[in-house]
Amino acid sequence: MLKIATRFFVRLADRWMPDPLVVAIFLTFICVAAAILFTDFGLARSVDAWGTSFWSLLAFTMQMVLILGLGHVVAHTKPVYRSLVYIADLVKSAPMAYGGIAFIAGFGGLFSWGVALIVPAVLSRIIAASCQRRGIKVHFPLLVASGWLGASTSMQGLSASIPLTINTPGHFLESQIGLIGLSATIFSIWSLSIVFTKLCMIPLVVSKLGPDAKDVREMPPLLIPAEEVDDGSNVPTTPSERIENARIVTIALAALGGFYTVMHFGEGGGLNLNMINMIFLVFGLALADSPKHYLKLLGNAGRVIAPFLIQYPLYAGIMGVIAVSGLGEIFVNGFVSISTAESLPIWTFFSAGFLNLFIPSAGGQWAVQGPIAVEAALQLGTDIPRVAMAVTLGESWTNAIQPLYAIPVLTVAGLHIREVVGYGVIICALNGSIYLTGLLFF
Repeated sequence: MLKIATRFFVRLADRWMPDPLVVAIFLTFICVAAAILFTDFGLARSVDAWGTSFWSLLAFTMQMVLILGLGHVVAHTKPVYRSLVYIADLVKSAPMAYGGIAFIAGFGGLFSWGVALIVPAVLSRIIAASCQRRGIKVHFPLLVASGWLGASTSMQGLSASIPLTINTPGHFLESQIGLIGLSATIFSIWSLSIVFTKLCMIPLVVSKLGPDAKDVREMPPLLIPAEEVDDGSNVPTTPSERIENARIVTIALAALGGFYTVMHFGEGGGLNLNMINMIFLVFGLALADSPKHYLKLLGNAGRVIAPFLIQYPLYAGIMGVIAVSGLGEIFVNGFVSISTAESLPIWTFFSAGFLNLFIPSAGGQWAVQGPIAVEAALQLGTDIPRVAMAVTLGESWTNAIQPLYAIPVLTVAGLHIREVVGYGVIICALNGSIYLTGLLFF
């Protein structure tokens, strides 16, 4: 039954799923049309809200781009890359490949969503090449999808935007709810229970989704990763070239960044997106061979992060229309109006899952939905950390079918979204059942 459902959704996606950029454009026009139809905004005001908000998330966009870019650098440093090759050679079967890469992505997601996306994407190519050499047939689209979908734990990890936001002094809801520590959100027993369940269940499920032998599509030879070989042709001969190739330069900067990081946490500073980026900058610099090597790795990351430079502004424009027109308030209030103190987290979860299709950014979504959800929680006497986590889980839930965060994975793997999103439907259903169980019974 599971394979039949998987085959149906894979074929459906292969026929009808357009490029993520087309999806973003399509959602833009749906949002503008909805604002015109369901609010007192006309066309001119809706377009103005879209254009005004289009560039409103540039700082956040840069943070997200850096998370991906710096994660890509770390994944391609020689020590990390060699470790990935070693892991790939441990794979003994196709189910082990699918489940193993999902687990690695899930575990990595507890530390950084950027690394949880990039490292499995790189590893998928290495595993596919290793399996081809050893005569193990692996369905490459499922292998890539397994890493992408396993990374969903990152919304409950150390880079979880909403828990980090409400734990940061000066956040926009501080006057209403104060600071909420991570022990009440991502480090709570019930949240950790959800994460543990996902770390067990997602690898198990994806390991059973492999197609019949006749339908297996192995990685094209063109994508097989090549070994980096130093042929001695780039030996530095001038003082400037020696400096560019001197590892002590990057080590020195890594030490400076590391010293600052220790000082930051030693003085009681919190973990936020900037500090996560600082940590991965330090690791990348420390593991790179030289400044020249580091710049080469960063340049290679450019093709992974490039699509975000236009798609994040598109979704920022959508967020602006939803927020300014009152469309988001109408939608969320519809769920709040049927909520009780006990059911508010559940309805918040469902509304967050739907809104995420239009605002696939936890921080942006919290800006729209957070004030309404918090006000409802205060009025109904509902636990505010639970409501905040309901938004987090709802946003994570539909990430499995929202193509934005698949872009870096697909870029590294050389695939199209239609080749992997069918598997996302299956994991979306699995995650939904896990999240609802956690919200209802824990």
